Amino acid sequence: MAIILRLDRVMADRKISLNELAERVGISNVNLSNLKTGKVRAIRFSTLNAICRELDCQPGDILEFSPDDPS
Repeated sequence: MAIILRLDRVMADRKISLNELAERVGISNVNLSNLKTGKVRAIRFSTLNAICRELDCQPGDILEFSPDDPS
């Protein structure tokens, strides 16, 4: 996949736990854990907005583009 989630890195930088962020954002721990580990295929803009608001970051801090291997 060409999009890499860096939520774990931003959370570590901000010293915020999965449970605390999930509660602040209003999503389940399981859904946030799936986001954190990159086991999702999509993210709602409203969820991304809430995460960025709580972590005081930009979407580009959480999402990274990596070109697919052409071979």
